[in-house]
Amino acid sequence: MLVGLNPLIAQNNSTQKPNILLLCIDDLRPELNSFGKDYIHSPHIDNLAKDGVMFTRHYVNAPSCGPSRYTLLTGKYGPSTNDALFKRAAQLKDENPEVSSMPGFFKSQGYTTIAIGKVSHHPGGLGGPDWNDPAQVEMPGAWSRQLVPTGEWQHPRGIMHGLAHGEIREKASEMDVYQSATGNDSIYPDGLIASEAVTQLKNLKNQKEPFFMAVGLLKPHLPFGAPKKYYDLYADANLPHVKNPQKPEGRTTWHESSEFRQYNLWGKDPVTDPSFATEVRKHYAACVSYADAQVGKILEALKESGLDQNTIVVLWGDHGWHLGEHGVWGKHTLFEEALHSPLIVKYPGVLAAGIKTEALVESIDLFPTLCQLTNLSIPQFAQGHSFYSVLSKPKKKGHPAIAYFNGNLSLRTEEYRLIIHKDGLKELYAMNSPEEESKNRAADKPETVEKMTGMIKKRMKDLNPDY
Repeated sequence: MLVGLNPLIAQNNSTQKPNILLLCIDDLRPELNSFGKDYIHSPHIDNLAKDGVMFTRHYVNAPSCGPSRYTLLTGKYGPSTNDALFKRAAQLKDENPEVSSMPGFFKSQGYTTIAIGKVSHHPGGLGGPDWNDPAQVEMPGAWSRQLVPTGEWQHPRGIMHGLAHGEIREKASEMDVYQSATGNDSIYPDGLIASEAVTQLKNLKNQKEPFFMAVGLLKPHLPFGAPKKYYDLYADANLPHVKNPQKPEGRTTWHESSEFRQYNLWGKDPVTDPSFATEVRKHYAACVSYADAQVGKILEALKESGLDQNTIVVLWGDHGWHLGEHGVWGKHTLFEEALHSPLIVKYPGVLAAGIKTEALVESIDLFPTLCQLTNLSIPQFAQGHSFYSVLSKPKKKGHPAIAYFNGNLSLRTEEYRLIIHKDGLKELYAMNSPEEESKNRAADKPETVEKMTGMIKKRMKDLNPDY
């Protein structure tokens, strides 16, 4: 039960339930001007931030695309592998899957649910050799429409790993880790995805039923490719130094950046070659600006249709990405850089527009929050904690954020991050100290380790009685 009037209902003349526009950005760390990175050109996302609430301490539940999207879209913790949603689909085969996910729940409440691009792990949400087999669905019953414009890329698998002009990844070692081809936005897949989103918004303008539309943009996912005009924004840029660039001492969740190193690096190594590292970072930044431009097109179409007056807009990064921190180039760690991503929420009649909140929240919390924003009861299966109250009172505290990967667990509190390896090894980092995650304090602070270990065990026990 909500206390008082929902600001959406109180400040809108429309009796229709608010629409939801969810913008999912792949591999987007908080590398945005509005999040304090003043060397980044991200005007459209920055404008959204000015109109909404920015969560500067939002953490994903897993540092990889598939399991992170699992928690967002199902409202439940799950496996840490990229096939997490397909595993769930197999389990649901003999059940009614429609209301056991976020889009499925909104669909059951009268919403038209639309997915465009990469919303679940596979662009288009299908499996098979080329990810276009209608018999293999990632999220059964969830979407009214699933759309993925393939263009020159032939099929969704090509979109996922393609660069300009339909280049498909057949052998990663022969595909450049970055490029900047000359041409318009549609020579890369996200340009087509944004155009399809614009078309759908035009078609939804006169629809009586509310909609839940999720748009998944692929960049800045590897390989780092974007039209040259976006790289030109950074050609002469002076990028700041990377914090804590050394491989950590002792055993951690550090890895050898195999996802990054599978591509053609021209025999160079960003760990030992500063100029190459800078080029990689500039191409990542170019991809961020390219994704930002697509967000701008979608938001402009929303405004032109008049739908913005009754639409909740959420921008979400599916996880972070190391750009040299701890000697890592990629995701898949339980360090801050892999788990920290941007989250912006804008709703009609927003009470704290342009405010940055430091409340700790998790991706899994978005589902119950959207339920409250739309005056719907939160389904029992949702395991997150609504941050509805933070939207109007941004100084409120959040709650410790849990994450997991490859059998290892992590808990982030206001002051510390604890990582528990599956064999029992523990890492404790004082996040407010100058050392941050470069010095393991577990041996120095046994009481803190014990307390946070208990918090993790209780949390996991509450969620899974068999834990």
